[in-house]
Amino acid sequence: MALRHAVLAALLGAELSGYQLAKSFDLGVANFWHAQPQQVYAELTRLEKDGLITGREVVQDTRPNKRLFRVTDAGLTELEGYVADSTKPSFIRDDLLVKVQAAGHVDTAELIARLTERGELARAKVEQFDALLRTLRGARTEEEHLRHGTHVGPYLTCLRGLAFEEGNRDWCARAAAVLQARLTAENAGQN
Repeated sequence: MALRHAVLAALLGAELSGYQLAKSFDLGVANFWHAQPQQVYAELTRLEKDGLITGREVVQDTRPNKRLFRVTDAGLTELEGYVADSTKPSFIRDDLLVKVQAAGHVDTAELIARLTERGELARAKVEQFDALLRTLRGARTEEEHLRHGTHVGPYLTCLRGLAFEEGNRDWCARAAAVLQARLTAENAGQN
């Protein structure tokens, strides 16, 4: 997947400024595609040059003017072609897993600390996804929103992000508990 497709997909729901788009990458889009704000701005320039999005300037009295972007018909055609391409399976590339792979040969207390840190980050993201999902569905139940609500794509990707972070949180807690139990048993055996 190229950043261009992530940007095009993020612009489908509404006309957004570069700033708003970068903010949406911080939470909603970040669960499946990470990009720095400067990468998002550079991609907006390329997409506009390629005719896949169009921008318009909005004059603001008390703040600097801003540009709002939306997907063009050519951009939608680009996305349709992208969707039609087969999708390759994803893979995990995670430095924490490399560290845990070394368990039994490195400082167990340090591994537990890293797992605890990651578990806390995942817990915070779970809370963010829960709040975002509540905002997206409004007063509807989840099933009502999934059947009749707008922005079903962002909702579904947020559900995936939620499941991913719940899995991270739970795995970190389990791995830390296993390592702690082993450390405790090892220390008891030395006494």
